[in-house]
Amino acid sequence: MCQQHRPIQCIVPPYILSKLITSNEDNASQVKKDVANLILDEQIRSRRRVFSHLKDETRQAAGLTTLKKTSKKIAVNREVYTANSKEVEPGTLVRKEGQAAVKDKDVNNVYDGGGFTWDFYYSLFGRNSIDNKGLKIVQTVHYGKKYDNAFWDGQQMIFGDGDGKIFGSFTEDIDIIGHELTHGVVQYECNLAYKDQSGALNESLADVFGSMIKQRVLNQEVTKADWLIGEKVLLGAKYALRSLKAPGTAYKNHPQLGTDPQPATMAGYTDDPTDNGGVHLNSGIPNHAFYLAAFNIGGYAWEKAGKVWYAALCDNKLVKKSATFADFKNATITYAGKLFKTDKSVEKAVSDAWTAVGV
Repeated sequence: MCQQHRPIQCIVPPYILSKLITSNEDNASQVKKDVANLILDEQIRSRRRVFSHLKDETRQAAGLTTLKKTSKKIAVNREVYTANSKEVEPGTLVRKEGQAAVKDKDVNNVYDGGGFTWDFYYSLFGRNSIDNKGLKIVQTVHYGKKYDNAFWDGQQMIFGDGDGKIFGSFTEDIDIIGHELTHGVVQYECNLAYKDQSGALNESLADVFGSMIKQRVLNQEVTKADWLIGEKVLLGAKYALRSLKAPGTAYKNHPQLGTDPQPATMAGYTDDPTDNGGVHLNSGIPNHAFYLAAFNIGGYAWEKAGKVWYAALCDNKLVKKSATFADFKNATITYAGKLFKTDKSVEKAVSDAWTAVGV
């Protein structure tokens, strides 16, 4: 679980996992499983903290870069491993760049999702992989036994299989793959501190770009997209992990999770000490601001609103590690004006969106 002021960039937020534990207190085997997941999360959390704060030279000196191979060649470079239900990284190599699909659907899902993500960033922004230097996209599936999460650990991706009851495979949603890999992009750009509003921005950027990656794969304009995150991993046709269009409605009256508690505006802002100041809950606010801006601009989200958000996240002068919602608002308004000088409607849509969510 993501908790206690320690940063971890996971797709399943702590309020969902906390709800699961309290709703299963009478089920000893389920509680045992949940506790085991918490311990595993803590181990991954420590790894990610180390990786994200070390310079490349330091990683090399410490022997931590066996997976981090960069290339000046501008081409996607993927490797997919299986942990075979063990807690190992990276595991056994099962598919690498250029090889045909295998029988394991999860392997193929993340191979494709990694490719979609790489192509999104390169085709639209000229970005050469996660670090913009040709970083190999390394992903491990079947991590742990029925593990209920997916992570960017600071240098590679990890996917659990889910318990098959509440969560399905974490490889099923393109937006989840895009979300987690975008945490890597943020790490190599503004590297937002994972607490309070900067942490909520970190989570929001991962959702925003994960959603756009899915929309681009499906060729959806803003009016056709569902704006949901994790609609396949949270089992049940009417459930998803989060909604950018309407935070607080991703799931309602779930038999074990209750109702989505995310706020859509600053009126519901929550300083949750068990979630690094509410990084997962409060991400709904900038998420909704992006949705409103993209929807009011129209067309494809990545064509204008997406370009504005990307330019802002890559500006570490306007968007520092400790950036607030107001800082990011000002950065997006600035870039809307710079990038679309002849179309003032973009700047207005961005400004109006932030005002609408109370920032």
